[in-house]
Amino acid sequence: MMTGNTATRATAGTADAILEDGSGIVRLAPAWVPRVFCTPGRRIRLHPDDYFAFGRGRGGIDERWLASTVCADNGPQTTQTEGISHVVGPDKSLVRFDEFVAHHGADLLGARIWSESAGWPVFAKFFDNEQPLPFHVHLTDDRAALVGKVGKPEAYYYSPHMNNHLGAQPVSFLGLRPGTSREDLARHLAGFAEGGDNRITALSVGYRPKLGTGWDVPAGVLHAPGSVCTYEPQAASDVLCMCESWSNNREVPAELMWKDVAPARRGDYAAILDLIEWDINVDPNFAARRFMAPIPTERSDAEGGQAFVERWVVYRSRRFSAKELLVRPGQSVVMTDAAAYGLVVVQGRGTIGRHDAAAATVVRFGELTEDEFFVSDATARSGVRIVNQSDCNSLVMLKHFGPGNPDLQVRD
Repeated sequence: MMTGNTATRATAGTADAILEDGSGIVRLAPAWVPRVFCTPGRRIRLHPDDYFAFGRGRGGIDERWLASTVCADNGPQTTQTEGISHVVGPDKSLVRFDEFVAHHGADLLGARIWSESAGWPVFAKFFDNEQPLPFHVHLTDDRAALVGKVGKPEAYYYSPHMNNHLGAQPVSFLGLRPGTSREDLARHLAGFAEGGDNRITALSVGYRPKLGTGWDVPAGVLHAPGSVCTYEPQAASDVLCMCESWSNNREVPAELMWKDVAPARRGDYAAILDLIEWDINVDPNFAARRFMAPIPTERSDAEGGQAFVERWVVYRSRRFSAKELLVRPGQSVVMTDAAAYGLVVVQGRGTIGRHDAAAATVVRFGELTEDEFFVSDATARSGVRIVNQSDCNSLVMLKHFGPGNPDLQVRD
């Protein structure tokens, strides 16, 4: 949802002019998303007065979606473009990012991604909750298809730059304890209808988040992210099933359990059990297979970190990946990548190609920023010059990529 700027249809002339003016790099406006079941952690740099800007009954803003072409699924009050990013034109007019992508196609995303997906099949978000999120599961592609949607694998990176505090309960529950049975889970699910706390996280394992690391969370894995502000690359979907009845010191609405269950099976707890990828959830080696410590890129290793440090921070999924790039004070570097990507600046100021860039500090709802961009496939391959204009602070950004990044060797 945007206010204070003019929305423009993605006509051919407008879309072509914006991409040409930015030499293959376009600036994006912030896309804020509220959640009725959450309490904002107040770390995503919104003005303190604006965390409830969507109004009564909509909940607080605890998510910012990055390079998103999909609308949030927030029930009947969801606004028309809630969650969809907007491209900022030279005159500060706005063009919906989904329309911009549809117009440019392979010229923006590259022939491989366009031929496979006919769109930008991922987005990233900052998730920022004061309390843990309720224990829930995102559907796999086959289960989501039953309700006309796509599945939602995701990943977490705990950015130090987005966490001046860790919230009320910095513990993430991921998966199920080895030995947990379907009957164990069914009993706790049935407790949802009784009111109060169904204590379902007693079946899970809690992990204390470590800043600068993250997790791979495939679709079908039960999870309750802790109260850390988290950078989350994921498939372009908002499909979920809430399984915990009490969270954020309030009851979770029952309709969130059945939201993406096939209508004919709503009310049947066996349908919830069928959404679970059991072998992954109870894997005794879950942590070893899903935890992600950062890994320096080959170029960063080779050049010794004098001008920049580049690290893979999300690398276990074939559906998406992400890097963290730090450019040292006063340095100028040309970075090449093998695919299109979205990026957000989390510290410092400088230039990215032709664009001025600066991390956000305090943003009013509806205002533009200079911290978010999308880089076309051709420009990523030819190289993007990044200049740190500070003589004392590093310029730091997070970059998320679509499926099958040719630069990445997926680690299963």
